[in-house]
Amino acid sequence: MNIEDRISELINYINKASYEYYVLDNPTITDQEYDDYYNELLLLEEKYPNLKREDSPTNRVGGEVLDKFEKVTHAHPMLSFDDIFNNEEIMLFDERIRKVVSNPKYTLEPKMDGLSGSLIYKNGILVRGATRGDGITGEDITINIKTIKSVPLKLTEDIDIEVRGEIYMSKLSFEKANIEKRKNNENEFANPRNAAAGSVRQLDSKITAKRNLDFMAYFIPNPEDYGIKTQSESLEYLRKLGFVTNHKLNKKANNTNEIIKYIDDLSKKRKDLPYNIDGVVIKVDNLEDEKKLGFTSRVPRWGIAYKFPAEEVLTTLQEIKFTVGRTGKITPNAIFSPVHVDGSLVSKATLHNFDYCKDKDVRIGDIISIRKAGDVIPEVVEVKLERRKDSSTPFKMIDKCPICNSQLIKKDANHFCPNENCPARYIESLIHFVSRDAMYIEGFGDRIIEDFYNMNYLRSIEDFYTLNKYKDELKTLEGFGEKSIENLLTSIDNSKNNSLERLIFGLGIRYVGKKTAKILAMYYKTMDNLIKADFDELKTIPDIGDVIGKSIVDYFSNEKNINLINRLKELGLNMRYTLMDVDTTNDKINGKTFVITGTLSKPRDEFKEKLESLGANVTTSVTKKTDYVLAGEKAGSKLDKAKELNIKIINEDEYLKMIE
Repeated sequence: MNIEDRISELINYINKASYEYYVLDNPTITDQEYDDYYNELLLLEEKYPNLKREDSPTNRVGGEVLDKFEKVTHAHPMLSFDDIFNNEEIMLFDERIRKVVSNPKYTLEPKMDGLSGSLIYKNGILVRGATRGDGITGEDITINIKTIKSVPLKLTEDIDIEVRGEIYMSKLSFEKANIEKRKNNENEFANPRNAAAGSVRQLDSKITAKRNLDFMAYFIPNPEDYGIKTQSESLEYLRKLGFVTNHKLNKKANNTNEIIKYIDDLSKKRKDLPYNIDGVVIKVDNLEDEKKLGFTSRVPRWGIAYKFPAEEVLTTLQEIKFTVGRTGKITPNAIFSPVHVDGSLVSKATLHNFDYCKDKDVRIGDIISIRKAGDVIPEVVEVKLERRKDSSTPFKMIDKCPICNSQLIKKDANHFCPNENCPARYIESLIHFVSRDAMYIEGFGDRIIEDFYNMNYLRSIEDFYTLNKYKDELKTLEGFGEKSIENLLTSIDNSKNNSLERLIFGLGIRYVGKKTAKILAMYYKTMDNLIKADFDELKTIPDIGDVIGKSIVDYFSNEKNINLINRLKELGLNMRYTLMDVDTTNDKINGKTFVITGTLSKPRDEFKEKLESLGANVTTSVTKKTDYVLAGEKAGSKLDKAKELNIKIINEDEYLKMIE
C-alpha cells in the first residue's frame, strides 16, 4: 500500500470512529486504538506535507493565527424565533397555526444555550464555518470550527449543503476551562454560553482547540433540495450525514397538551444533562405547512422558542417609588423595565427600607438583577456596579409622606407616616383584609379597592359586608356586569365562614403575621377569649413573646377596634377557630410532616388546612424530619432538596388517595 492510500485509510478509520462515538454513541474501537491511528496519521502528514488532506482530523488541533475575522453573507438569512414564557402563550401560538394549517404536528427540540453557527460543505467537505452575526452577515470562523471534534470535516455523502446548529460548551469542558483560568490567575468564565462565544472567536485557533467545544446540528435551510418533507426527516438526515443531533430528546407532538407535558418533563431533566439548555424550540413539522405560514419581516411564523423561567435576569432601574403600608410604614419600590422572571412578567420589586437601599447602593439608571424570592416575590439581588454610569446619584430617602405630606418618623431601619388618618393606610388595610392569606375575598384587586375607597363604598373593614347596598351603583361602573357583581358579593358572603385565624390576620394587628394568627386561634379558640387575654399569659405562648404580646393587648385596649369586632359579629362573621376538631384516624397523615411546593389545582392554603385537619404538621422548609413533599408544577429548590435528602415526593393524585 502506498503512502497516499494509507493516509486515506487512516482518515477513514478515524472519521468512522468519530461518527460512531459522537453520533451513534456506540464506539467500536478503544481510545488507545484511536490514538494509534491518529499518531500514525500525524507522523505521515509531517513527513509528506504535500499529501495532507483538507478533511484530515489532524486539522482540529488548530495552530493558524488570524489578524481578524472576515465578514460573510449568509445565502439564507439566519432568523431567530420569537420567545414565549408560559403555557398560555403556547396555546395562543397553536391557535395562530391552526388558523392556517389544519391538524398541525410539531417537532420539539431542546434549545441549546450556546451560539448559532452555519457550516458550508462542498462535495461533502467542510469549506466554511460562520457565526450568525446579525442574521444577514456573520464572521468566518472556519479555522476554529474545524477544531470542534463533533463537527464532521467530511460528510458520509459527497454533497453540497449548508447545515446550521448550536456551538456550545459542555458543563465538563466549562469546569475544566475555569480550572485552567484559575491556575493562570485569570478571570473565570461567567457561564458556558459566554465561554463558548469567547472561545469560538479566538484569533488563535489553538486556544479554541483547548476549550473542547461541541456542535449540535438542528436545521437545513433548503431541505426540499434533498427530498425532505418534514423537520423530523431533516434531523434524521443530518444524523445520517454524520452530525450530532439531539435525537434522544427530540420529540413530536400532536397538540398543546403534549407540548406542555414535554416541556415539564424536560425541565425536570435539564439539571442532569451534560450541557445547558434554556428552553424548547417548537416547530411545525410539515415543510409544506411551513411554507403556508411563511415569515414576518423578522421571524418565522411556523416556529417559536419557549424559554424556561430565568433564575435571575437583568433589567434597568427606572424609578424608586414610595408607598405607604397599613401601619404607616414607608416602602421604597424598584420600578424597572418589564422582564420575565420564573414565567411571569414583572416590573417592580420591593426595596424594603432605607438601610436595604443603602446596603445595595441602588441608584436610578442602574442595571440590576432580579429573581423571585421563594419562587414567588420579585426581589432585587444586586446592582451591576461595573455597568453604572458616572452620572448616577446616590439614593436619598424622602422625609415626608408621599400621600398626606406628614413629616416621617424613623424607627430602627424603617420610616413611618404618623398620620393615622392617612388615606393610604386605610386603603392598604382594606387590601390586606381581602388578601389570600387573610379573608381571601376573590375579585378585589388593589385598583378596585382604591376606586371603591375614593367612591366612599369602602372606608372600613365592616363596609365589605354592607357593599350589597351599592349593588345598583356598581352596575353602572365600567367592567362590572351582573355576573361579576354577584360573584363578588358571593365571595364576600362566603368569607363570613372563615376560621378565626384568617380574621385575626386580616385585622392587621401589628407584628401578628399569618403564622402567629394561627397560633393565637388554636390557643384561644374564640375571639372573645383572645380579647380577654392578658400580657403575662400571651408572652408565655410559644412564638409570641413580649413584643407581639404587647401589640395584641394594645390593639384590644382600643375601643375603636372592639367596636369594629362587635360590628363584624353583628354582620355574621365567624369568631371561632373551626379547625379545632382534628381527625387523627388517618395513619398515613396524622403526625406526619409535609411541605407543599409548586403550582397545584387550588391555593396551597387549602391543601395545608386539609392536612392540618387530619393531624399533619405542614412546614415551609424541607429537612430530614420532612415525611412528604407535595409537589405541583414548576416546583423549584424544595423539590431538589427533597430529592437530595431522599424524601418521599407525592403529586396531587397521590395526595388525594392519601386523604381518602
